[in-house]
Amino acid sequence: MKITHIETIRVDEIPQIIWVNIHTDKGIIGLGETFYAPTVVESAIHDHFGPLLIGRDPRKVELHWNSMFTLSDHAGFGGAEMRAISALDMALWDIKGQDAGVPIYELLGGAVRERIRVYATGLPYSRFIEYVNKLLDKGITAMKFGPTIPLALASDGQFLSPKDLDIAIQPIKEIRDAVGNKIQIANDGHGKWTLPVAIRIAQAMEPYEIMWQEDLMPVHNPNALKELQNSTKTPICISERLLSRWQFREFIENGSARIVMPDLIWTGGISETKKIAILASSYQVPFAPHDASGPVNIFACAQICISSINAMIQEFVPPYHEGWYGDFVDPNLDIIDGFLNAPQNPGIGTKLKKEVKERKDVHLKISSTSKENPIDDWETVDFLGKKSTFRSNSMEEELKILRKERSPHLYDK
Repeated sequence: MKITHIETIRVDEIPQIIWVNIHTDKGIIGLGETFYAPTVVESAIHDHFGPLLIGRDPRKVELHWNSMFTLSDHAGFGGAEMRAISALDMALWDIKGQDAGVPIYELLGGAVRERIRVYATGLPYSRFIEYVNKLLDKGITAMKFGPTIPLALASDGQFLSPKDLDIAIQPIKEIRDAVGNKIQIANDGHGKWTLPVAIRIAQAMEPYEIMWQEDLMPVHNPNALKELQNSTKTPICISERLLSRWQFREFIENGSARIVMPDLIWTGGISETKKIAILASSYQVPFAPHDASGPVNIFACAQICISSINAMIQEFVPPYHEGWYGDFVDPNLDIIDGFLNAPQNPGIGTKLKKEVKERKDVHLKISSTSKENPIDDWETVDFLGKKSTFRSNSMEEELKILRKERSPHLYDK
């Protein structure tokens, strides 16, 4: 089986989402998704990674992940390249699962559970007790919101007055007064605060039995986060801001992360998120995948949650699930009584509806060859009497060198 072409799909209605379809000569199409700056990701997919994948066997997922990462990490991995790798990796796993006739979790070691608990992200500014009761009626017993986030704007996170801290805690207090401990509450700080303020927030919220404190500070310094964790009994959660197992490793090893929350569509796809989950498990740390974007991501997260012992809970946004998700994918997520049920279809478990590509606001781009995208030669210089050119004259030739140096017996000629 060979990859024949790669297609990206964007729609104006959902401006930050981009989907990727990897097409094969066997008729199997793999679906992936990522979020944020989609036109930049689109270029990374078609100009950077497309030539590496087209014409190759899509089932060699680990080889392709490593080749894509190696092609981009010399400039500092992250950004659009990592988001592109995430979407492409997801689509490659989808092909592999469809070809095998099983959900992806069966290829990741098999199911360890039939469903995973979910929590709802977001809280309306008004009538929020009514909203919480609706969650409980649906069997959803955990939620997350960020009452301190808007308060950071006034001082760029450098200062939080006692009065404003009381304002932030008030909705948590009202929820506890209304429903007691029937629902768990996590706080998301969006990386806004300094260490002293973060400690005050965490300690002030302790009486309300917070499920976790997420990103109270920027995740730039593992030692600073360790100080925060040592100051509170509430578990500290590190999140989607970290990319790959290499960035998560420091926070897990020094004990500053009691819960890890990788975002599959940013941190490296199914391949890398599974590795992060395994890394966390070796330190007895649970993982709870992040999501605030599209439905394909949660289908992919489900594959890892269903196959990983240390999966704790899965994030989702109820208005998205009950709203626009159903317009774009079939089937939609199977969330019942507060749990996400294991996908049953082969591969990732869902597909884009055909109507998506027929929309008036759709933007499609297709790459169908690995022999384009030339890169100019570097200057030929004289070194010790010998002429040397430091770069091949095309992307295709550069990629041939990469393949030959790494695994010539695995890549097709």
